[in-house]
Amino acid sequence: MSSENGPEQGGAQDAPPEQLALIRETVRRTQTPRAKPRTWRGAALAKELPVARVLVDKGVLHLDRYFDYAVPEELDAEAQPGVRVRVRFGAGRHRVRDGRREGGGLIDGFLVERLAESDYAGPLAALAQVVSPERILDEELLGLVRSVADRYAGSVADVLQLAVPPRNARAEKRESPQPLPAPPVPEPGSWARYEQGAAFVAALASGGAPRAVWNALPGPHWAEELARAVAATLASGRGALVVLPDGRAVARADAALTALLGEGRHAVLTADAGPEKRYAQWLAVRRGAVRAVVGTRGAMFAPVRDLGLVALWDDGDDSHSEPHAPQPHAREVLLLRAAQDRCAFLLGGWSCTVDAAQLVETGWARPLVATREQVRGAAPLVRTVGDQDLARDEAARAARLPTLAWQAVREGLRHGPVLVQVPRRGYVPRMACAACRTPARCRHCSGPLEGQESASALRCGWCGREEGAWHCPECGAFRLRAQVVGARRTAEELGRAFPAVPVRTSGREHVLDTVSGAPALIVSTPGAEPVAEGGYAAALLLDGWAMLGRPDLRSGEDALRRWLAAAALVRPQSAGGTVVAVAEPTLRPVQALVRWDPVGHALRELAERAELGFPPVSRMAAVAGPPEAVGGFLDAVELPPEAEVLGPVPLPVTAAGRPRRVGAPPPGEHWERALVRVPPGRGAALAGALKAAQATRTARGSDTAVWVRIDPPDIG
Repeated sequence: MSSENGPEQGGAQDAPPEQLALIRETVRRTQTPRAKPRTWRGAALAKELPVARVLVDKGVLHLDRYFDYAVPEELDAEAQPGVRVRVRFGAGRHRVRDGRREGGGLIDGFLVERLAESDYAGPLAALAQVVSPERILDEELLGLVRSVADRYAGSVADVLQLAVPPRNARAEKRESPQPLPAPPVPEPGSWARYEQGAAFVAALASGGAPRAVWNALPGPHWAEELARAVAATLASGRGALVVLPDGRAVARADAALTALLGEGRHAVLTADAGPEKRYAQWLAVRRGAVRAVVGTRGAMFAPVRDLGLVALWDDGDDSHSEPHAPQPHAREVLLLRAAQDRCAFLLGGWSCTVDAAQLVETGWARPLVATREQVRGAAPLVRTVGDQDLARDEAARAARLPTLAWQAVREGLRHGPVLVQVPRRGYVPRMACAACRTPARCRHCSGPLEGQESASALRCGWCGREEGAWHCPECGAFRLRAQVVGARRTAEELGRAFPAVPVRTSGREHVLDTVSGAPALIVSTPGAEPVAEGGYAAALLLDGWAMLGRPDLRSGEDALRRWLAAAALVRPQSAGGTVVAVAEPTLRPVQALVRWDPVGHALRELAERAELGFPPVSRMAAVAGPPEAVGGFLDAVELPPEAEVLGPVPLPVTAAGRPRRVGAPPPGEHWERALVRVPPGRGAALAGALKAAQATRTARGSDTAVWVRIDPPDIG
């Protein structure tokens, strides 16, 4: 400070540190030039709060901030926080032509707040247009979007594109229905089958916020149980949100809610509804006319008023992972909402993921399970066929189906339909012990070992180190084998074996929703199994190695989840229901299937991952791109000191020349990927460091793509 301010300076030095900091901040603000509430075109401005803070729809990280604009007087009434606006943005905004500033191109944005003045030290461009007076974005939704962006090292604009559906003018003109009064408290119903089921429903009805991981019993009652949880939440005067993996599951939950509560109590948000209907439903929720939502992945951001419950069904399904940047998972978004709104949380499914088990192990959620007697009474009989059985079975060698499977089909067709689950094609094999089938892993980082075409040594898929003297840590064997790849032509073989029985298929091209209870063979890929009237009489789970051999960390968990989803559609053992799984019976996922114990399997997997430093105990991020770009990014990023970098290693390239599940480089371009691992509690620091480094690259105009993904799903 200059000498002419000496007396003030001396007084400041004698002040306490807190007052000294306040004085310095006050001086800084008074000396910083402020933007005048005017525009470069000299238009008349709003008399009060003439500055609009706008979030522009530019999904690049270095522009992930707010920009100030002047509010013309003619837009004063409509330019309210939360509305969609159009503003001039780009290089043209800063050009000067003929002594006047020239505006840039028009882009969309959201008006976040109105201010009396701006920190920008120059004249402000004016809002070009208020697209609609409908106030779409409130503080609650903006806070959630910001939290998701920070969690996944993404931009707020990208998350907003996922959270807010595109505008439809006809839908905005519709009047939303009047909200209905709260329904009566429902009876527990089939929740009484679970040890704490009735208490959970009662807690929701009384306004509580219980958090539970629900291991659902096999059978068709899960949709009704979800509906009763929603009804109990509505009875307390609060809202509810249920996210399901696909449209078929949404249809079942929709039907259950309608049967329990009647029409008009809930909204359905799916992409299949079409833009106008979906936006109209979304607006009804935003306006508070409807307080319950069921939908697919996109509904995880639904702006439900007074949120009292968030529920997710089958969190292990790939459909819950958003493919668009920043690729959030519905489970993590609902966890953020439960914390932000202090509401109840319900994570349910026939199986149990390791992430769900961790919520219970840390004490964040409570288990919601049935007794072993209830499980045995609802589950079918599960039998297995392993390699030794297949080697001794003449029928299996001739027709590629074991005798036990033929017998189960023949017996099941006498009483009803039979389900045959065949794995999808295209699973990539990984290496495992030829004797005991233990996956081959790197001694340095525990990543998956992969064979190389031009060398006898194995190479780690994570850190790239070669392993020339591998031996199995479980049995000591030295021989390796590749897992089974692809699905067999089972449908044709069964059709020839049972010519008098109709054979129907359900898969990617055509998915069946339901089938009748008449005898038939239903051949389905995992996740496309239709519901049979009265349940299936039997089920065959074929080619188990095709799913267990997937080259990612969740192969065993995912195989068990898919098996349980198919077996849950089969009649109970007391009604003759039988499941035959063609998989090695000594493997942990197969044993969990036979015992119907997904929780025990998830807990053992969680303990192993904690020991090896795998997710979800640790946090991981993937950095992928051309080799020189990945190397430069890793050199520039300021990672937390605890971070461990694994790799980079080359990524597999498909026939189209694109690395698997990473991005979209030009055809023929080879990419590399590095994994960054941090211990528990450092995930936010890792995401922040990666986001800052990516923002710096984009600000400098780098034309080489580098893809960053938090919690990559395909680590081996």
